[in-house]
Amino acid sequence: MVARSSAAVVLMLLLAGCAGMGADSCRSANWYDLGWRDARFKVQSRSSVYAQQCGSIDVAAYDQGYREGRWEYPDRTP
Repeated sequence: MVARSSAAVVLMLLLAGCAGMGADSCRSANWYDLGWRDARFKVQSRSSVYAQQCGSIDVAAYDQGYREGRWEYPDRTP
């Protein structure tokens, strides 16, 4: 039962990552956290996608989160 709940949560997060960001989401986004999450789910960096959707993002914060999230991979990819 726990595995099923965990799988549902992961699926919801992945689907949420595919959805476009609205204006409110862009304004309130924590770019570090988004970068970290994308890296942890082994998603290719999406900073250019977010920039296209939002017009302007904190690329430095996103990239830092992405680098730190990648470091936490089991294979320790830099």
